[in-house]
Amino acid sequence: MKKSIINGLILSALTLSPLAFANQAGDFIVRGGATMVNPDSDKSNIMLGGADSTMTLTVDDNTQLGLNFVYFYDNNWAIELLAATPFTHDVTIQDKNSVLGVDGANLGEVSHLPPTLSALYYFDTNSAFKPYVGVGINYTVFFDEDFAAAPKSLGLSNLDLDGSFGLSAQLGADYHLDDKWSINASIRYIDISTEATFDVGGASVGKANIDVDPMVYSLMLGYKF
Repeated sequence: MKKSIINGLILSALTLSPLAFANQAGDFIVRGGATMVNPDSDKSNIMLGGADSTMTLTVDDNTQLGLNFVYFYDNNWAIELLAATPFTHDVTIQDKNSVLGVDGANLGEVSHLPPTLSALYYFDTNSAFKPYVGVGINYTVFFDEDFAAAPKSLGLSNLDLDGSFGLSAQLGADYHLDDKWSINASIRYIDISTEATFDVGGASVGKANIDVDPMVYSLMLGYKF
């Protein structure tokens, strides 16, 4: 019995050795889990007819299913694609001078997809813990932009947000549970800036430059092929 237990422990130790966790050229990891987009809390000014309206707006955070695909060129370098189900954010208007009388009201909502392609560098640790850094490029496409009922009743319509190209940077780490399964956590900054335009009373006079610039937090479970 004792011999069997010892043999089992030795086998487990060999199975969980650092070599079992080493990434190699051609490895492909698929991850899935929670991803939260937390936009910059700075307020964006709203322009009406080219003049500052004194109104501002903010965008709230949202959490969705995140997907992640990583391909290794060798044990240090990999390329990663970040994807997700669409994020939908509520937009709040600050109207301190009662220009429209809707201070603190929900201005509307907007959905977007922020696919991001990154180059990752994994540090050698000789352990199950694999930290990495990454830089990449992002393209964010906005859709389903719509004003809420109250702004619509005041004549606001045709909300439209331009797509955005920007850079991203991230820190992350994998913790290998075995030679196939791992837990991943990452934090990244994405440069997302867009111009929002809208009509007021049927006239195309509304504009706001919105620096979304979110921090993106992910916690995922990965599987290596």
